[in-house]
Amino acid sequence: MATDKIDGVSHDLVLLLTSENRDFLVRNNGHQVKVESLKGKKIWLYFSASWCGPCRQFTPKLVEVYDEFSSKGDFEIIFVSLDKGDQLFNEYFSKMPWLAIPFSDSDTRDHLKKLFKMRGIPSLAMLDESGKVLSSEGVEIIKDYGVEGYPFTAEKIKELKEKEETAKKEQSLRSILVSQSRDHVISADGRKVSVSELEGKLVGLYFSLSSYKACQEFTTTLAEVYEKLRAKGESFEIVMISLDDEEQSFKKYFESMPWFALPFNDKSCGKLARYFELRVLPTLVVIGQDGKTLHSNVAEAIEQHGIQAYPFTPEKFVELEEIEKAKREAQTLESILVSGDTDFVIAKDGVKIPVSHLAGKNILLYFSAHWCPPCRAFLPKLIEAYQNIKAKDEAFEVIFISSDRDQASFDEFFSGMPWLALPFGDKRKASLGRTFKVRSIPKLIAIEPTGRTVTTEARNLVMIHGADAYPFTDEHIKEIEAQYEEMAKGWPAKVKHALHEQHELVLTKRRMYRCNGCEKEGHLWSFYCAECDFDLHPKCALDEDKGIKDDNKLEKAKPGEGWKCDGEVCSRA
Repeated sequence: MATDKIDGVSHDLVLLLTSENRDFLVRNNGHQVKVESLKGKKIWLYFSASWCGPCRQFTPKLVEVYDEFSSKGDFEIIFVSLDKGDQLFNEYFSKMPWLAIPFSDSDTRDHLKKLFKMRGIPSLAMLDESGKVLSSEGVEIIKDYGVEGYPFTAEKIKELKEKEETAKKEQSLRSILVSQSRDHVISADGRKVSVSELEGKLVGLYFSLSSYKACQEFTTTLAEVYEKLRAKGESFEIVMISLDDEEQSFKKYFESMPWFALPFNDKSCGKLARYFELRVLPTLVVIGQDGKTLHSNVAEAIEQHGIQAYPFTPEKFVELEEIEKAKREAQTLESILVSGDTDFVIAKDGVKIPVSHLAGKNILLYFSAHWCPPCRAFLPKLIEAYQNIKAKDEAFEVIFISSDRDQASFDEFFSGMPWLALPFGDKRKASLGRTFKVRSIPKLIAIEPTGRTVTTEARNLVMIHGADAYPFTDEHIKEIEAQYEEMAKGWPAKVKHALHEQHELVLTKRRMYRCNGCEKEGHLWSFYCAECDFDLHPKCALDEDKGIKDDNKLEKAKPGEGWKCDGEVCSRA
């Protein structure tokens, strides 16, 4: 993926792809192809590497497009490797039917990376016959349209998008599930069932991935709901849209399911994921009896309410929201932390602390994990706030709710925390995640002494105000903000500073930033240059105190299954 737009820029093909000592490209069998022979062809530059998982997943899709159209003789793909050794390059390139910049020519490869402003891979730059960049977003185009996108011009992509919009307006179950080569779905025993047999029914499109734990868990819940509805004679069917890329995994996952599916690796799977703008797994899209989309994702509603969520109509969701509202108003610490006989949390020494002993206190529920860099970065800030709050009010506690992979990781992370926790692997974590809609970590939920929720965004308050945010109520935060407003009245509206002499710095409200002077985090007020995105803490700007740079690097760790880390949070992938 390229982050900077380079569309519309023209390049001389020969100058672009040759070097002083080389006028050729190579195939994976060692055959050399003169760059001159590519003149007049459309050229795609494919930036990729064997170590990149998304690249390995995308390359087969690109091969499919290349195999379809390479015989036309009007276009070529050129692999620009970001691999770290020629053996890895050769192994990866052996799977590609196109050309490559020789791995030995690192100067040209580095030049192309800089010229096309690479910030991430895979990336595919599409150039027309004259060398003009048609699109730097080739990966997205191929993922979205595949061979249907040919010749991949702006006009063609616009035409396809307009067709999609028309299809959405005229949507029917057949337009969603039937393709040119297939008019059926399949059952787990291999039967082909005509899509026409599903018309007139309520149909759930279940987007799922066998290796994803959240999908595995939801499948069990969904199967229970499905069987109950079938037993009641409800006209409801489910069609799984598998995102698996291994047939054996698909078969093993599907064999125990009581519903239908699209065949493995069916081209419609990817199209439907794009059509319904898939963002999270699991997703259950509900198609009404008229073939129109009734709801974009009822998975969460089924997890929370089971069969009560049926038939997934707007009226039903109003009813469910009333139920949720009543639950929130009646919420107590026991109602969210006690499940059957499990009525305790644990201290560092493993001692069980009854939940009843925490009733009447202000509680923070801390969703976190050792593998999550933003969580480890936030932990010292939370510990500092915890100790300062505890010094003033003993009726306060934090409970760690772990998303760690194993007991050892949990134990190591918890050992550095001065508070309580749910035991590792505790089933209450799932229900708490649903109750508070935890989609990213670190997450901090504030619970007042009555047991009701004060805020689900306590993490931001701790980041900005530290212990001063306690007890996290709206009224208290408004008082703090009023104090900051009063403080700023004594500061100049603009300053000149030696660290940024080219422009004046303007006093600006900034929720969160990194000071370019001391390189520490700042909140609320900054002396800021919008043109250069340059921030200084008021202290750094007014006291000419550049502070001390902190060059400590957080230990890298692999995100947990089904999560991705970006900036200040780790979110569900």
